[in-house]
Amino acid sequence: MSFPPDSPCVDAVLPSPNRGPRIGPGAGRQPDLLILHYTGMATAEGALARLRDPSAEVSAHYFVFEDGRIVQMVAEAERAWHAGAAAWAGLRDINSRSIGIEIAHPGHQGGLPPYPEAQIAAVIALCRDILARNPVPASRVLAHSDVAPDRKEDPGETFPWARLAAAGIGHWVTPAPIRDGRFFAQGDAGEPVEALQAMFALYGYDLAVTGRFDAATQAVVTAFQRHFRPLRVDGVADASTITTLRDLIARRPD
Repeated sequence: MSFPPDSPCVDAVLPSPNRGPRIGPGAGRQPDLLILHYTGMATAEGALARLRDPSAEVSAHYFVFEDGRIVQMVAEAERAWHAGAAAWAGLRDINSRSIGIEIAHPGHQGGLPPYPEAQIAAVIALCRDILARNPVPASRVLAHSDVAPDRKEDPGETFPWARLAAAGIGHWVTPAPIRDGRFFAQGDAGEPVEALQAMFALYGYDLAVTGRFDAATQAVVTAFQRHFRPLRVDGVADASTITTLRDLIARRPD
């Protein structure tokens, strides 16, 4: 069944059956998370078809083509099935608290090409409209990889988060320069690793403070780098990564 679009940016409404009511703590409230994805498929048409296929059991509220056209598949008042098993700042049912945008893009398997200009302009316009109508703090405009770092990479390190921040979307600081110096990597342990994990958890990442730089910690560091320090994505917590994280915490506006 069709529905009126929530945003004037929408070019067409193509409903997906993969939706349901917002449940739990997210029931009866406006979304306070905005999650950006890439489709990771060879064609936009194939990705859109999958998001509307009941057997796939995935969807999103919005879909942005390479040329900037925007399709709405799920009304914002409903729960789209876009984030899967995910967490942020102690929240587990991300789908019930969020709006999801799928961006047509071949992803890492497709070589991670630059996002087209028309597409990014459309994403910016759509995000600004969503944020004008929903109480989403800047630090809750997130990548899929932020809320599911152990299994997701999207929208990837070529996504222009700095440009979105310049348009008033999301939280961003200029990444600290990459320099030689002390770093932490998988296998390290001790109080400095514990402090690092506590910083990531404070910002919102779902990471246990164990004092051991394990696979889960490496996944979070990698996700953080994809979003906030994309020049080098290696899962190593070097001085640039740690300083950028510290600056984000210190300058978080919400």
